[in-house]
Amino acid sequence: MLAALSVPPDAAILPKDSDEQYELTFWESIKDSNHVGDYEAYLNTYPNGRFSALAKARIARLKAAAPKTESKPEQKTETARPEAPKTEPPRTEKKPEAPRAEKKPEPPRPPARAETPPEKTPAAPAAAAAAAAAAPAAGNVKEIRDCPTCPVLVSLPPGSFTMGSASGDPSERPPRKVSIAQGFAIGKYEVTVAQWNTCVEAGACQRLTTADGPAAPVRDVSWEDAQQYLKWLSTLTGKSYRLPTEAEWEYAARAGNGSRYWWGEQMRPKMANCKDCGEPWRKEGPADAGSFAANAFGLHDMSGSVWEWVADCWNASHAGGPSDARARDAPNCRTRVIRGGSWRDGESYMTAATRFKYEGSVRQSQNGFRVVRSGE
Repeated sequence: MLAALSVPPDAAILPKDSDEQYELTFWESIKDSNHVGDYEAYLNTYPNGRFSALAKARIARLKAAAPKTESKPEQKTETARPEAPKTEPPRTEKKPEAPRAEKKPEPPRPPARAETPPEKTPAAPAAAAAAAAAAPAAGNVKEIRDCPTCPVLVSLPPGSFTMGSASGDPSERPPRKVSIAQGFAIGKYEVTVAQWNTCVEAGACQRLTTADGPAAPVRDVSWEDAQQYLKWLSTLTGKSYRLPTEAEWEYAARAGNGSRYWWGEQMRPKMANCKDCGEPWRKEGPADAGSFAANAFGLHDMSGSVWEWVADCWNASHAGGPSDARARDAPNCRTRVIRGGSWRDGESYMTAATRFKYEGSVRQSQNGFRVVRSGE
């Protein structure tokens, strides 16, 4: 039987740029998963990998144990009725890029659309309040909601910040000054299962199979799936919704703080939903949106919970990046950036500069997203 390899706790934030290390990091991130799709993604990427026999055995065992609960994305079933998010979640070990998955047909239109009840927002701990006081622009933010079932948005002012890190993984370098010339509104929480299901019920989004509750962040969605939701939301509201650019995402995550984490230089308990970050945490899935402290802009789960898709194509470093909020895009781009880490990751992935990549067509159980509305 193959032995699982561990990444030392003091390892670099992101894997070294070698095929072997990418494979090890990929396996570390899924080795305890109960999702058949995670092991299938590994086998598609590494059909002759060192863990291929173990991955096949796990798939066979999971299918035998729960033939009706693990299904291919095309066969996903509808989840529970939506409830509004509370406060937000955390992160895991980073993974290499996975293979492209076949695009799925849209599901048939179900009868009615569920309503999302008003959200609950727990009070932030004293540590978060202190961080909020340190952010110069925090007092200028306001909340927006374009419809009862739409994500709650926080309107952020223009500003500037230093993007990246001089001491983190090579992909986070070199740090550079970025100016956000125009304000924008970004999701206060990651898109939840309830909000996704509203799109499903409208016949515009793919059905998902999940054991997560309606207030949990939606996950196991590809970059392309996220585009379906954004297109539907834009049509529903008459507003322009999209994914944040990578620069917008980090500006929002830092909330005026230039430190390693958005709250300071050291990890603090209960500030992020990750396996080293304190309760509430469970390895099976992320906590409900809003379960952890908000940053100084009032945004939850920018660290941990689920990885978040952004608009940009993947570049191996920040070299040559724009000095404004534009996305780094390219024709026929296949590999997209994900940010923020997930509940499965350790604390080193919770930093504001953490970034990684995935093919835009791949669904992976740790990947979700939050929305941006242009024109603030």
